[in-house]
Amino acid sequence: MPNTKLLIGSLSNDLYRVACLTQRGSVRAAEKFWIQCGRWVKGLENAKVKPYIKKIILDIKSQLGTDTLTLESAERYLMYSILLQNYALRYKDS
Repeated sequence: MPNTKLLIGSLSNDLYRVACLTQRGSVRAAEKFWIQCGRWVKGLENAKVKPYIKKIILDIKSQLGTDTLTLESAERYLMYSILLQNYALRYKDS
C-alpha cells in the first residue's frame, strides 16, 4: 500500500499547481494536473486520516468528473492544498 503521507503531499502539490495555473488563465495545463489529483484521491479513499482531511478528499472526488476549473474553484483548491500540506508535515503513520 502506498505511503499515505506521500499521497497527501502529492495531492497537495498538484492542487497547488491546479490553483496557480487556473488563476493565471492556463486552464488547459491545470486540467492535466487536475487529472493527476484523481490518481492521488483514489489512493487515499481508504486511508486513516482525520475527518477534515477525509472531507477534503471526498469533496475533490465528487468534483473530479464535473468541475470546470474556475477562479472560485481555484481558491478552494489552494486552501485545500495548504491544509493538506500542513497535515502531511505532521502526519505519522499508525
